[in-house]
Amino acid sequence: MATTEGTTEVTEASVAWSQEASDNTSTEANSADFKERYAEVLGKVNSALEGVDWSQMGRIGKSIGILVAVIVAQILIKGVLDTINMLPLVPGLLELLGLVVMGSWGWNNLRTSTKREELLGRVSKLRQEYLG
Repeated sequence: MATTEGTTEVTEASVAWSQEASDNTSTEANSADFKERYAEVLGKVNSALEGVDWSQMGRIGKSIGILVAVIVAQILIKGVLDTINMLPLVPGLLELLGLVVMGSWGWNNLRTSTKREELLGRVSKLRQEYLG
């Protein structure tokens, strides 16, 4: 019985070793397959870029540059705001500051009827100027 158990252990070990070897082989095959696909994709991208008329890219290049700058600015602003939100007291203080500024603006612009009429006149003038 002892020899049967030993044989079983050896057989299980050899099966595990052969599975690991096949896993390594499949990993190498996947790596080679990835390299082939990567080279193929790069070849297609290069051929597509060679077919572009670069003399027409001035206007499009500016548009793409502006779009990239806006995306980078949004990412930076989000990072700054997330950092501010992580600080314990700052978000509450900023909310309080917003309330104080709004209260001050309301007091200065909405306190009397003449100031309210002036504000409505400015708003209607801006609406007419921008909306036509």
